[in-house]
Amino acid sequence: MPGKKSHVTPLELRKQLLIAESELNRAQLVQEWQAVADGVRSAADRARTLGSVASAAATLVASLASFQRKKSAPAAGKPSWLQTLLKGAGLISTVWQAFRSQGRGRDGI
Repeated sequence: MPGKKSHVTPLELRKQLLIAESELNRAQLVQEWQAVADGVRSAADRARTLGSVASAAATLVASLASFQRKKSAPAAGKPSWLQTLLKGAGLISTVWQAFRSQGRGRDGI
C-alpha cells in the first residue's frame, strides 16, 4: 500500500528488534551449550578409555609381580626396587579395581 503510512512507532520498532535479537541469542546459546555438552561427553569417554588401559596395565604388572614372587626364593635382606615397584603396582591395581566396581554398582553400568 504505497499511499498508506506505517503506524509503527520507533518504540514499537525497537521492541521488535530487541525480541528478534533475543531469539537469535537464545538459538546461539543452545548451539554453544550443545557444543560444551559434546566436549564433556568426549572427555568422559577419553577418561573411561584411559581408566580401562590403566586398569589393564595395573593388572598385568600385578600378575608379573605375583609371578616374580613365586619364581624367586624369598630373600632375607632388603627387597629390590623392582620388587617394591611391582608390589606397589599390585596394590594400585587392587585399589583401582575396587573403585571401578563401586562406580559401576552406583551407576548401573
